[in-house]
Order: sequence, then C-alpha cells, then structure tokens
Amino acid sequence: MPSLKDLKNRIASVKATQKITKAMKMVAAAKLRRAQEAAEAARPFSQRMGAVLANIAQATGGQSDAPTLMTGTGRDQTHLLVVCTAERGLCGGFNSQIARFARDHVRKLIADGKTVKIICVGKKGYDILRREFASLIIERVDLREVKRIGYDSADAIGRKVISLFEKGEFDVCTLFYSEFKSVISQVPTARQLIPAQVDTEVVAQSGASAVYDYEPDAGAILGELIPRNISVQIFRALLENVAGEMGAKMSAMDNATRNAGDMINRLTLSYNRQRQAQITKELIEIISGAEAL
Repeated sequence: MPSLKDLKNRIASVKATQKITKAMKMVAAAKLRRAQEAAEAARPFSQRMGAVLANIAQATGGQSDAPTLMTGTGRDQTHLLVVCTAERGLCGGFNSQIARFARDHVRKLIADGKTVKIICVGKKGYDILRREFASLIIERVDLREVKRIGYDSADAIGRKVISLFEKGEFDVCTLFYSEFKSVISQVPTARQLIPAQVDTEVVAQSGASAVYDYEPDAGAILGELIPRNISVQIFRALLENVAGEMGAKMSAMDNATRNAGDMINRLTLSYNRQRQAQITKELIEIISGAEAL
C-alpha cells in the first residue's frame, strides 16, 4: 500500500497533468475554428474544379489528344498511395484510422498481385506504416516546420506526384486523408487522383447540357487544369486533416482532463481514508498507553 507521501505526490502529479491537458484542449479549440473555416472554404472550390474538369472531360470523351493524366497509362499494375496524416500525436485515433484504412488498401492490392508504392505526408502515418511496409515507402514529406498549411505545400507534393507519373513510376495514384465532419467525427477517405476520375453526377448537377467551344482546345485546357486539380485536391486533403486533427485533439484532451479529474478524486479519497486510519491508529495507541499507566 502506498504511503501518504506517495499518494500526495501522485495527486500533485495528476493535477499538473490535468492542467496541461486542459491547456492543450483550449489551444486545440482555438485552432479548430480557424482550421474548420479553412477546410469548409476549400470544399466549394475543390468541388467546382471537379465539375469544370468533368464537363471538359465529358465533351472530349474518347479523343486521342486527351492528356495521360486523364486517360492513364492503360495499365493497372503499379499503384502509388499518398497517405496524409498529422505530424504530431495526442489526437486519439485520428492518425491510426487513416493509416489502418491505407494499410487495408495496400494489403488488398498486394493480394491482387499489384505493385504498391507509398508517399507518407506526416510523421505519424510514416511511423505506423513503416512497421509493416517499410520497403514500399519511397518518400516521406515532412511538414513539421510549416506553421500554417498553404497551397504551396500541396503544390510541391502535386508536382512530385506528376513527376513520378511522367517517369513511368506508377499507373494509378490514390490520395488518403480524413474528411472533417465534426469534432467527434472524422471519416477516412480515399480519392483517386490519376487517372482523373470524372464524376457523372457532378456533370448532371452542374447542368452541363450546352455545347461549348474551347480555346485553344479542350486537350490543352485539360493539360493545364488536371495538374492544378491534383494540387487542389491535395490542398483540400491537408486542410481537412488539420481540422480533423484539431477536432480529435480537442476531444482527446477533454477526455484526458475528465479522466484526470476522476483519478484525482479516487486518489484523494484513498488518501483521506488512509490518513483517517492512521490517525485512528495513533489515537488507539495513545489511549491504550494511557490506560496501561
């Protein structure tokens, strides 16, 4: 049984930890608002970019001058997975959910006889995936020094992916991230970047029934639009991840603060009981000694 001094030190230690978790919760809550606004602001632009791309692709469907980023290589053998996670932990199961989702996809591809390559964006996803797929990771993108995610960071990743595709390093590229729904809900999501997927529902919703003439031509426009769309989708994924990370961290720190409070109550109760028992024992010894005299 721990002594009164040990219990007192333990209570002080848990109280100090509770102060830290409470402060981290408040910091995460402050950052969440800004991150959520950025993620929500990026969604309409990303969706509209996809609609424009879908409209042009539908108009040029089957043409031989369509860029390979749209049509693909015609093969489905080598897959590149861009897995985006957070750089830091203390955010519950946020990172592990994305990594588990990507890991299941990798296992499925390998079972089908496909070749898999992985680019890890974020330290935590890299730490998880390298335990099983270290030989498949071809690069790790470190964003720890980036205080605020901007389009430049996403564009650098997009250019790197396009460069690998032009060198014939892969046939299909899929982006993995977590879509922010709410503070307690972040959904792991996979989005194919190359070949560019055309969502027919987006075309129907946009009402693209008119016939357009493209200048200089649709193929040239797609050649400029698709690389930009890849960077935009990666940018949106990074913003969604930041919002999801802050929401998950806020929830995790709130739970940690509550658990610390419960632990303090239990330790305090144990301390008071043991202290009362010790006082009672001392009183009994004093009374017994007095009666013996």
